[in-house]
Amino acid sequence: MEIGTKKHVSEEILLKAFNHMMLAKAMADIYEENRNITKYVHSTSRGHEAIQLATAYQLTKDDWVSPYYRDESLLLGIGFEPYRLMLQLLAKADDPFSGGRSYYSHPSSREEDLPKIIHQSSATGMQAIPTTGIAQGIKYIQEFNLKTYDQNPVVVCSLGDNSVTEGEVAEAFQFAALHQLPVIFLVQDNEWGISVTKEEARTSDAYDYAAGFVGLNRMRVDGTDFIESFEAMKKAVDFVRSERKPILVCAKTVLIGHHTSGVRREFYRDEDDLAKHRAKDPGKILRNRLIEDGISEDLLNKIEKNARTEAEHAFEKAISAEDPKPETVTDHIFAPTPITEESGEREPKGQEKIVMVDAAIHAIQEIMWKHPEALLYGQDVGERIGGVFREAVTLGKKFGNKRVFNTAIQEAYIIGSTVGMSAVGLKPIVEVQFADYIYPGINQLITEISKSNYLSNGKFPVSNIIRVPTGAYGGGGPYHSGSVESILANIKGIKIAYPSNAADFKGLLKAAYYDPNPVIMLEHKGLYWSKVPGTEEAKTIEPAEDYVLPLGKGKIILEADPAETEKGRTMLIVTYGMGVYWAKEASKNYPGRVEIIDLRTLIPLDEELVFERVKIHSKCLVLTEEQLNNSFAEAFAHRISKNCFRNLDAPVETLGSLNLPAVPINLVLEKEMLPNAEKVSEKIKEMLSH
Repeated sequence: MEIGTKKHVSEEILLKAFNHMMLAKAMADIYEENRNITKYVHSTSRGHEAIQLATAYQLTKDDWVSPYYRDESLLLGIGFEPYRLMLQLLAKADDPFSGGRSYYSHPSSREEDLPKIIHQSSATGMQAIPTTGIAQGIKYIQEFNLKTYDQNPVVVCSLGDNSVTEGEVAEAFQFAALHQLPVIFLVQDNEWGISVTKEEARTSDAYDYAAGFVGLNRMRVDGTDFIESFEAMKKAVDFVRSERKPILVCAKTVLIGHHTSGVRREFYRDEDDLAKHRAKDPGKILRNRLIEDGISEDLLNKIEKNARTEAEHAFEKAISAEDPKPETVTDHIFAPTPITEESGEREPKGQEKIVMVDAAIHAIQEIMWKHPEALLYGQDVGERIGGVFREAVTLGKKFGNKRVFNTAIQEAYIIGSTVGMSAVGLKPIVEVQFADYIYPGINQLITEISKSNYLSNGKFPVSNIIRVPTGAYGGGGPYHSGSVESILANIKGIKIAYPSNAADFKGLLKAAYYDPNPVIMLEHKGLYWSKVPGTEEAKTIEPAEDYVLPLGKGKIILEADPAETEKGRTMLIVTYGMGVYWAKEASKNYPGRVEIIDLRTLIPLDEELVFERVKIHSKCLVLTEEQLNNSFAEAFAHRISKNCFRNLDAPVETLGSLNLPAVPINLVLEKEMLPNAEKVSEKIKEMLSH
């Protein structure tokens, strides 16, 4: 796309930009002069001011923007004063973005009169997927008339040039181009990636790279020239606002400051390189242009002096601001959920039993009929087959391909896009085809989703459901049989449900929908249809539509005989998923002597119930399908030991799969690796004999 600039920008805007540039310069200088005070790592926008301000001035309160960590000028331009930015620089309690939890220029904002900003992480390039998810959500909202806007919203994703080499950026470009989303990818190219030069890092700049994504429009601009940048960004924003199509803007900039306060320019840049960049200082370029246009040098000097004074006063005020109170450190791990009690009819009269897979289909169907903001997407979930396990069958036909649709093989996009979808008020239900393939999405899960509520100080909890078929079943082999709960349980800020029967599945999925936090539903493939011998009880009466089962509530599914307990002859098995059926079958060999708790949810975990029952029985086995070493089961066994130590008659034991790198495909080997009722029975015998 050609810029076609006529260089007609009003004097008012030019002077506004000059003032903001002088503010950015003064702020950077003050930070450098006070390194003993500005002790937290930070970057500044020196060299990037023109393109950032040019972008900021185009945006309205209905627009969304994802600035990256060098974008303080963009933040100044959309309306954040130096003082509020400095509160984050110094990690103060009143930091408007994170409450003192995140780095400088890592914003998040829902302020009514400003463009909106989701949580911004430090993982370069990772913002491309969540931000594209915003554009995806806005398109959905407009297609279904769920909200009206004063004018069509535009989404801006700001990126550094070297981050474009990230694979997840390519996933965002691909999805935006394929679905023609209203997003601008603003790539600020200063030719450095910390100490890595463009020659070392990439074959082309972002403009040439984008040519491979058919449907992604593109534009080049001199990002050091404010007038050219302003005209270019106006053209780009107007194009996206009216045409509702994506565009990439490759803005050539310079790096005048340090990479960060910790990685300083003198570590890796020579004087020739620095001189070349300083010669393109956007502030100097704009100053010269203003003088050419007849603006007096005295006025410009006064603006620069006033900017320095304003920045100094803001800095002194920010220094004096209060630090966060220690007790706030645990605020906003999760957003409060409205579902805290089991309610609705679990076993309606006259209903037939259903399998777990039908419970999922029916629950999602009921949700989608009731809530137009709900949608389902992932690999192969569309109308043709409705999921490789037929776990979404009929949904595509009932709700159409704009609410239930296939994606490409892009686990990172599937998972990470839910951040943006949630931010605009939608509730995405997404699916990863097999647990073994969740790993490409782990980065988005950890970096963007799990930290969003905490680091945005409660502004942006990510409300999603991520469905993950898991577990070994019938020779699925090494890449279709894995259990991943220990890896997921180590991610703070997400919830994990693991139902073992149809009623629990439906109740937990409904609770997950109304929960404002990210919820992963681990769904054992072997329980979907109860085809595995001994799992018939996974079929249950289907609960009523209003039934919800709160996350974090375990259940005693088999009680020991109190008379046996009184004699000290009983034990407790704590388990979940397929372990429920191994434990049930094994317990038949020891009538009245075994109690079983089905955890149902791994995060939050019903420790209170477990500890209470362990203290009664004095012996406990934690049973899992996972490999044991360093597992969720072992960690929980330790906590049980610590909290129930005085009541234990024996060490808390664990039983799980053999510690192998993968589940072998041969059925004989698979059986040897996995727990089963016979192995559990032997362990019960051993523990009860003490």
